[in-house]
Amino acid sequence: METTIERAAAAQPPRSRATASDTEFDVLIVGAGLSGVGAAYHLRERCPSARFAILESRATMGGTWDLFRYPGIRSDSDMFTLGYSFRPWHSDKAISDGQTILDYIQDTARVFGIDKTIRYQHKVTGASWDSATARWTVRVLRTEGDRQETLHYTCKFLYMCSGYYDYEEGHAPAWAQMEQFQGRIVHPQHWPQDLDYAGKRVVVIGSGATAVTLVPAMADTAQHVTMLQRSPTYIVSRPEQDAVANTLRRWLPAGLAHRLVRTKNVLLTMYFYGLARRKPRAFKDFIIRMAGKQIGPDFDVRKHLTPRYNPWDQRLCLVPDGDLFKTIRSGRASIATDEIECFTPTGLQLKGGEHLDADVVVTATGLKLKVLGGAGVTVDGRPVDLSQTVSYKGMMYSGIPNLASSFGYTNASWTLKAELIAQYVCRLLNHMQANGYDVCVPRLDDDAMGLEPAVDLTSGYIQRAAGILPKQGTKQPWKSYQNYARDLMMLKFGSLADDAMQFERRGQPVGARQTA
Repeated sequence: METTIERAAAAQPPRSRATASDTEFDVLIVGAGLSGVGAAYHLRERCPSARFAILESRATMGGTWDLFRYPGIRSDSDMFTLGYSFRPWHSDKAISDGQTILDYIQDTARVFGIDKTIRYQHKVTGASWDSATARWTVRVLRTEGDRQETLHYTCKFLYMCSGYYDYEEGHAPAWAQMEQFQGRIVHPQHWPQDLDYAGKRVVVIGSGATAVTLVPAMADTAQHVTMLQRSPTYIVSRPEQDAVANTLRRWLPAGLAHRLVRTKNVLLTMYFYGLARRKPRAFKDFIIRMAGKQIGPDFDVRKHLTPRYNPWDQRLCLVPDGDLFKTIRSGRASIATDEIECFTPTGLQLKGGEHLDADVVVTATGLKLKVLGGAGVTVDGRPVDLSQTVSYKGMMYSGIPNLASSFGYTNASWTLKAELIAQYVCRLLNHMQANGYDVCVPRLDDDAMGLEPAVDLTSGYIQRAAGILPKQGTKQPWKSYQNYARDLMMLKFGSLADDAMQFERRGQPVGARQTA
């Protein structure tokens, strides 16, 4: 029997390009990655009358999981929470490789007909809000082969699911005399498919999630891999397979097992994060002690595995089944903790005096952040500086109407918050339709409230982007607490009406309150 979802999918035929008669929508979703596909699902389920399309700048869906192709790429969260609540994770591995995650996203889009709503190679370059029409005009650069053209879409609500980093380039520091190096230098964000490192000496610069993934993966065939870090990061081992999940799935229906495991993992994550913030010294000692046991007694844990900051001041690095520790213990990889003085023809000279011989250098030095996919935004002709706005409930921005942005948790799986935001957007749209409103805009009138960075991590990629990121307040609804239970009550069950959210009707200039 044909399902409601299948009928809805059939009602929206596939389109690869916009035409003059097909550019007006109720909702435009920007980005066809993990967040965008999830947003489209919830829109279709909860707002069945809303007409929407997904604009994707690249030629394929999948976002992060399609872009990154470096060896060993995997999730750094368990897939029962990084995966969708509405689509049970199907693999035995809770910590999954990138290709399996990409297949999961693509298969989800196909099953629910979401793939038919995606317009590929449609890069959003700007968006302009007009209060007179209560619509966004979205400027899009469409690419087809060698030809490019500018299109203009309009929508009532703009939903940004384009992630938070620059897809074009990662963070790539310059070191002295790099041009002298006779080997090859690569960045993980644009991994060359022709790179042959078998039997070669590899230096991976960095100590974050990408570096700890690359080292054991490359050590399988390289002569030796050295992870060169300026300072240590917290590294935590976790089983690749979730024994409880695999047991429940053998005895229970897939949907029920998925919900139970998801709940278990959410509660455990919240518990350990809370413990780390309440008792940072004890938690720090526990992490380092566990790492020391796995890596062996002869390893200098104090120098190479003891960070200068407290747990969760930066995101923890996850290694499945301690693969990094096992690789170092076997002698196929090592860690050097020092700063680079300069490159040499045969490797890197460190400030401490050591020289690292290398045939290949991988600069796993982090991401370059980009807000709203780099699109310029104007409201009634006024350019918006996002760094001067304040984040509302971690998803909208003060003074910007009918726009939401998907931004996941920094202390848990991205998708947990992304799905709460998707459900909240649907609630907003249905409330506006039911009450005849055209506009929803959060406004901050409390000039006395203190402001903080929107993302409270000390990670380098966050600090480098401090000048372009929005702020957050010190109290609800302007503060992001990074707490799933709290957000669940606020976004899924809480009232839409508060002192900050203003609902208006078309023609009223943004900034003028509507009287009751």
